[in-house]
Amino acid sequence: MTGKYISGEQALRALRARNDVYDVLLEHGTLELGLYQPHLEDPQKPHDQDEVYIIAEGHGRFRLGTDEMEFAQGDLLFVPAGVEHRFESFSEDFSAWVVFYGPKGGESNR
Repeated sequence: MTGKYISGEQALRALRARNDVYDVLLEHGTLELGLYQPHLEDPQKPHDQDEVYIIAEGHGRFRLGTDEMEFAQGDLLFVPAGVEHRFESFSEDFSAWVVFYGPKGGESNR
């Protein structure tokens, strides 16, 4: 297999062309890489795989279960499978790389 290069600019153009909030950019085995850019509110529900967000642009607040935290460009957020989470009070330019991976139900803690 050969590698793949995806620029942030390419990813945003593809997402906007679809007129959607999420676009899958790469799939390999259990790995799914996408770009997420919700508008005004974050409608997502818990996912059945572990998930990592890398904040591409913007800032705001993130709710993970009962915890809340501030986030900004460059931050990384880990969400275990099945845990309620959402972005709140985020800036208009907010977007995040999203990485889903591993088995349904998430990986076990070692």
